[in-house]
Amino acid sequence: MHSIEWNDTHLSLLDQRKLPHQSDWIHLKTHYEVSQAIKDMVVRGAPAIAIAGSYGLALAIKNGEDRTQAAQTLFQARPTAVNLQWALERLSLVTDSEVLNEAKRIHQEDLALNQNIGSHGAPLLNGGILTICNTGSLATSGHGTALGMIRSAHQNGQDIHVYILETRPYLQGARLTAYECMEEDIPSTLITDGMAGALLKTGRVQAAVAGCDRVAMNGDTANKIGTYQLAQLCHLHQVPFYIAMPTTTLDRECSSGTEIPIEERPPQEVRSVQGNLIAPHNIPVWNPSFDVTPAHLISGWVTELGIWNLPFPSQTSTGQKD
Repeated sequence: MHSIEWNDTHLSLLDQRKLPHQSDWIHLKTHYEVSQAIKDMVVRGAPAIAIAGSYGLALAIKNGEDRTQAAQTLFQARPTAVNLQWALERLSLVTDSEVLNEAKRIHQEDLALNQNIGSHGAPLLNGGILTICNTGSLATSGHGTALGMIRSAHQNGQDIHVYILETRPYLQGARLTAYECMEEDIPSTLITDGMAGALLKTGRVQAAVAGCDRVAMNGDTANKIGTYQLAQLCHLHQVPFYIAMPTTTLDRECSSGTEIPIEERPPQEVRSVQGNLIAPHNIPVWNPSFDVTPAHLISGWVTELGIWNLPFPSQTSTGQKD
């Protein structure tokens, strides 16, 4: 399962707004279209956004657009997801003629990275596993991060059962994670976000795992809205709560979660479900797309290099330093 394809003339994205009932691909020929696709959540998930943004910059160069302005346009499409910033900064180090090949390398490297996260994280999982949002193949180049850990555990023959939070307001859990689990016969049950506490109280959950969009150096972690309250509930019920963290998601310039920008999205996403109005059309709405989970609520960060705890290493294999 994958959601991103590069062709010689354009970038193709699986329209994740229409899953699981329709599998439509859209074809983008400019970086403006890529930026809008990121804003509109045609593509979502921090690693997938980074890959799409990389190809978006390649399209800008192909079309003779100003490279610096194109990179800024792409970055502004999803400022919370630090992977996008990392990818654009990596591309800034190569010449115009090398950008496309470097974007392809970012795409390819992400798959191996996800598989390593899965290998390191799978032994942490057994029995009931609670997860939020979508962190699988659709959110990455393939396999996934948090869902990649679950996928690896399932492939290993471990006895697991996934409890999927629906993830309001955009329903990435209900639409996408449930779809991926059903496609691969991973035992799973869908629940609403408000059922997490009751489920944890039953003792059916042995671990929770989530992805991340940005991690500060003190371990504070930004992820899909609802992750913070899930971590709090796990802490209350003494259930380990893990973050699947590609090292590219660690922002070494960010000291704590208070410095992480939180994107706010349109009010209509809360007033409606799949285009159907469920609330007064003019009710004021607060719709942050992410929240920040304090480091003390996190049991460990599962990276492609192994399981990390605080303090984080000062340097990774990518050469990043404090």
